[in-house]
Amino acid sequence: MFGNIGITEFLLIAVIALLLFGPKKLPELGRALGRTLREFKQGTRELMNDEPDAAPPRKDVTPQEPPAAVPAQAPVQAPAQTTGDPVQAPAAAQNQPAAPKSETPAENRADQRRLPD
Repeated sequence: MFGNIGITEFLLIAVIALLLFGPKKLPELGRALGRTLREFKQGTRELMNDEPDAAPPRKDVTPQEPPAAVPAQAPVQAPAQTTGDPVQAPAAAQNQPAAPKSETPAENRADQRRLPD
């Protein structure tokens, strides 16, 4: 912290402090500074101890059984090329009613005024 300050610099600071504050106030200022530093260090230690652990220890929830032999699977083949035939929807989708067409009121009136065949 004070690696760049030599003995002469410390003496100069001490003489200036003695001239500014006088011999009676200097010990009181030193004590106050010491108390302040001690309280600061104590507060930082308390903050470090109050922090919860970043990650709680993990519990192993997997069963301890040895893994069963996995049967070998046949290699996956590429899908055959389509001939352009339309794909049919699944049966569940065919059972659902189609969404109604949204018609404007003018189209509804035109249908009602139509002559029968």
